[in-house]
Amino acid sequence: METKSFERIESMSKSKRYPREIRERSVALVLEHQGEHSSQWACIRSIASKFGMTPETLRLWVRQAETDRGLIAGISTDEKQRLKELERENKELRRANEILKAASAFFARELDPRMPKK
Repeated sequence: METKSFERIESMSKSKRYPREIRERSVALVLEHQGEHSSQWACIRSIASKFGMTPETLRLWVRQAETDRGLIAGISTDEKQRLKELERENKELRRANEILKAASAFFARELDPRMPKK
């Protein structure tokens, strides 16, 4: 089974990629300790500061983890990955179809006895 991938989250000025272990651990801490805070946001802010990341970054990871676990509605990481693969495949098939249409039209002109040869 593939590990769930977290999408790269970029800030306006710079991007910072966190190791998978840090992302997983920080999300787990939020989910484990959110009852100890007045709100989930307060928990996220507290844990984000300990890991040296922005609260918004951690909030996005938590939302995706909640979606992946079926706790909230949305598209899971696996579904997003599958959708991306299908979109890529669809694009390739459309391109191949256009090439085949062009080739078909070319050979139809070449083989049509009514058309003058060039």
